[in-house]
Amino acid sequence: MTYSCRHCGAPLIHEVIDLGHQPPSNAYLTAAQLLEPEMTYPLKVYLCTSCWLMQLPAHAAAAELFTADYAYFSSTSTSWCTHAERFVASATQRLGLGVHNRVVEIASNDGYLLQYVQQRGIPCLGIEPTRATAMAAKAKGIETLERFFGASLASELVASGSLVEGGADLVVANNVLAHVPDINDFMTGIARLLKPTGRAAIEFPHLLRLLAGNQFDTIYHEHYSYLSLRVAQRLATKAGLVVEDVEELPTHGGSLRVWFAIQGQAQSTVAVDAVLAAEEAAGLENPMAYTHFQQRAEEVKHDLLEFLLRVKKKGQRVLGYGAAAKGNTLLNYAGVKPDLLPVIYDAAKAKQNKFMPGNHIPILPSDQILIEKPDYVLILPWNIATEVRQQNALLESDGVQFVTAVPEISIL
Repeated sequence: MTYSCRHCGAPLIHEVIDLGHQPPSNAYLTAAQLLEPEMTYPLKVYLCTSCWLMQLPAHAAAAELFTADYAYFSSTSTSWCTHAERFVASATQRLGLGVHNRVVEIASNDGYLLQYVQQRGIPCLGIEPTRATAMAAKAKGIETLERFFGASLASELVASGSLVEGGADLVVANNVLAHVPDINDFMTGIARLLKPTGRAAIEFPHLLRLLAGNQFDTIYHEHYSYLSLRVAQRLATKAGLVVEDVEELPTHGGSLRVWFAIQGQAQSTVAVDAVLAAEEAAGLENPMAYTHFQQRAEEVKHDLLEFLLRVKKKGQRVLGYGAAAKGNTLLNYAGVKPDLLPVIYDAAKAKQNKFMPGNHIPILPSDQILIEKPDYVLILPWNIATEVRQQNALLESDGVQFVTAVPEISIL
């Protein structure tokens, strides 16, 4: 079967990496569901050699992946909330936002960011299709619309007498651009939603850092696209937007915060030129840059299995921490089952007492790990390893060693 690029429509023929057939990474299971058939989809990523968007074909529709009981709650991570609070402070100053402005966040989750907008008295609206997280935001008093975002919804929102009549001064979209099957419609929607002088701030993991850091575990079915700044620039042009500025961030292993404006309303900064030059130097628009990605993923897979088997033979125990989507990709790709990793602890109540998809490893409340005191703790969300270690300092003081597997096996 031949797939087409979701941006330019060209045939997708260049395969980058194949991580096998896997279930959706956020489809956590109840005990009863363990007895039922489990759906899996190909996790094979392609590179469009026409527009250079790296992408995963949409094997499952967004509505199938981002369900009412979606288990990812952004506020679970204290470091992510701190990141959001800092952004709100800087964006307020940058754009001069106040009580007469309007901020809209797309994929607002549980209100992790808009709570800080609300605290400043700035009118705001969240758009969040997953009911569980939207209800959590509403419980904080944040006006939240339970819809998937696109050009049609944007037109509704800016119409006379509607929620954002005349447009938004700031549109925020953090870690959602990669989750959108119709990426052109999404960007067109942002252009429609903005006031002529408005700005959009969109954060996404940087493809350059994904490749350099061997972050293959950030590939899962909810992530349809893997983006460079140059590709984001092409998306913007098609939608009637321009990339005004860019900030390089440490979040998620290395992300970009890209500032967009309506075409004709802004000029690109030198920061944009610098990131584009770095991408060009890395050869992101040359298939050779992707040649060894599969091999490097296989090395991580083999090294993780070797580590788990070696520890088990010694009679020691490894337990997991963080039932993250990236952890599901890694464990299912490596074929790790409960015999090698008997349990994973997580702070998110929505995941507790459920089971990881595919490998069926049980998930328990994070505070219970203090009772177990294993020899090693495998931190699956390696991007918040520092936060996890700080929260579990008592374990480390008792001699428990923390381990991450990506970009390579490391005892911290």
